[in-house]
Amino acid sequence: MSKNKYLFPLIVMASLFFLFGFITTMNNSTIEFLKSAFGLDDVQKQLPNTFFYGAYVLSVPVGFLIKKIGYRFSIFSGLGLIALGFFACIPGVGFGYYGFLSAVSIFAIGVVILQVAAAPYVVALGPAESSASRLTLTNALNSVATVIAPIFVSVLLVTPQLGEGEVLSNSAIQDIVKNPFMGIGIATAVILVIMFFLKLPNINQEEDEKAKTGNYKSSAFKYPHVWLGSLAIFVYMGIEIGIPSFFADFAAQKGAAIETSTTDMLKFYWGGLMVGRLLGIFVLKKFKPSLILSICALGGAAMLAGSIVLSGNIAMWLFLGTGLFHSIMWPVIYSLALEDLGPHSDVASGIIATSVIGAAILTPIMGGIQTVTGTAIAAVSCLFVYYLYLIFFATKGSKIRTA
Repeated sequence: MSKNKYLFPLIVMASLFFLFGFITTMNNSTIEFLKSAFGLDDVQKQLPNTFFYGAYVLSVPVGFLIKKIGYRFSIFSGLGLIALGFFACIPGVGFGYYGFLSAVSIFAIGVVILQVAAAPYVVALGPAESSASRLTLTNALNSVATVIAPIFVSVLLVTPQLGEGEVLSNSAIQDIVKNPFMGIGIATAVILVIMFFLKLPNINQEEDEKAKTGNYKSSAFKYPHVWLGSLAIFVYMGIEIGIPSFFADFAAQKGAAIETSTTDMLKFYWGGLMVGRLLGIFVLKKFKPSLILSICALGGAAMLAGSIVLSGNIAMWLFLGTGLFHSIMWPVIYSLALEDLGPHSDVASGIIATSVIGAAILTPIMGGIQTVTGTAIAAVSCLFVYYLYLIFFATKGSKIRTA
């Protein structure tokens, strides 16, 4: 594939990154709305993360599915499930909180398919040495969506919920979510129809050609850096989702003066990720991804430590400011974990993507720590352990290639 032929498929992939970035952040941003509407405790309110990110346990089977049916039909399947899931959320709310979460799991599977397919596709659309930069570019558009999503939730879900702290009836919640969720479902269906008529290149054929000349192991499972990278994604998800999930309680504990809703304030956290990824496009062309990952892990830990030590609005802004350092972690970890895999990239992407369930496992555990200790500070202090592992992966783990 010539260089010019890379551009259009890369734009298509970037649009998909926008879509699942919006959905992922929107799901997390509904936590405080759901807590108030359904009257949930600190552990129950984290269940949207569990149901959504729990779908990533299917990532390895999805990787084999992509290998079987190709990227194009995998993308169609993912978009179809996303549209179906959002339509199902509307009647699902009528059955209560768990009815809603069951519908969430449907569009979550669609997001998993898109995410597992998109990353190795972007890696394949150009030279291997610039893959981290390309992933950061597509994740920059993903970040634009993550800034918009909290505003979307704040305006269309939080604002219509009059009487803060009042538990609503299922029918009242259904009236609130009906139009926003119907709109997302229709928009996804339109994207599916448009993409059906687009011709995307089949990178499986190119990978097969590379496999004939490359010296690869018999399976993606035999590469240690894939497993270590998978664990890095696992703990990273605890970092990325842990901050917004515990922001409301942390800000209240620190005595921050918030004039708008805590959900709306999350746009600054996701905005930090967007700015960082835009900068990362250029930074990663000049410096080694492993070095940048180490610096970002140290920077995030320093910002978090400052937010814990200080109080008031300063603590709140430092807490939200961690997003700037979290920005390039995902694409860098992904690119480091997919290095030197050739024809095994699709299955390896499934292995790595499975670890997104870190958000489904770690945030409820952190919620349990908050319940036991009575403080959000104890919960977010877990992030220091996660940062430490990312430093290990950047400096040592990503370089291990022997079986």
